[in-house]
Amino acid sequence: MRIFAGRSNRDLVVQIAGFLGMELGACDIRQFSDGELFVKFNENIRGVDVFLVQSTCPPAENLLELLIMMDAACRASAARITAVIPYYGYARQDRKDQPRVPITAKLVANLITMAGANRVLTMDLHAGQIQGFFDIPMDHLFASPVLIEYFIGVGLDNLTIVAPDIGSVRMARALAKRFKAPFALIDKRRPKPNVAEVMNVIGEVEGRHVILFDDMIDTGGTIVNAAKALEKDGAKDIYVGCTHGVFSGDALRRIDDSPIKELVITNTVPLDGKQPAEKLKVLSVASLLGEAMRRIHNGESVSSLFS
Repeated sequence: MRIFAGRSNRDLVVQIAGFLGMELGACDIRQFSDGELFVKFNENIRGVDVFLVQSTCPPAENLLELLIMMDAACRASAARITAVIPYYGYARQDRKDQPRVPITAKLVANLITMAGANRVLTMDLHAGQIQGFFDIPMDHLFASPVLIEYFIGVGLDNLTIVAPDIGSVRMARALAKRFKAPFALIDKRRPKPNVAEVMNVIGEVEGRHVILFDDMIDTGGTIVNAAKALEKDGAKDIYVGCTHGVFSGDALRRIDDSPIKELVITNTVPLDGKQPAEKLKVLSVASLLGEAMRRIHNGESVSSLFS
């Protein structure tokens, strides 16, 4: 078993290797003067169980880098290639909901498969049905154990779990069951992409602490508008738990200026020099990904991680 890191989130890969008691595989990734990517494995991987770890977050070059790494590993006769994708980019277009638009989640699945992946390991897909876009085995992890452990440590009483939109209902309901807490929903309308307008809160939040759970935060509009609606309805401290912190544009400033008391994310997407929000806390999912990789290598159950 060998682990190789792409350049999108190297700190996370170093933590994964540390958890497994391994060193990262030797791999040279650089660019030609015209910007084209060059990848070379600097060790023999013939007959090796290879894990390539790369989040496909912006820029799009991260996705291309993963594809080139897989092609190089395939041509070097690796026994099995597992693409470990902590954040699966291009997942928001998972269906054709208007004329003349692509289904990029399926396109990316095709690219990964054709580039030589034998298996995919990812975390908190934006839409669960993306698993069906792959014709190779896929293991879908959830960051909820890491987030739940943290919020249990915060020790909130009189708590309500809130879904910021319809798409988050299933996850929030499951977490409400884990916390033995009531569940509420934000009814939202989205007039155009990246613009969210909150209509009303369905559920009892007055005088209660609340935790909003979502899979990703991009512009921050959905989560900030949800927090404002909750504050207007009398909620006390407002916390947010999220797996993928994409944070485009002024998202971090918007969060700092919002009623949110604390935003807890994981390190599936690097901050890449962005000034962290004062309210931001980052948790590591290295142990969760590392344990899943160990189980895949040993032919053990991955689903039992969440039993």
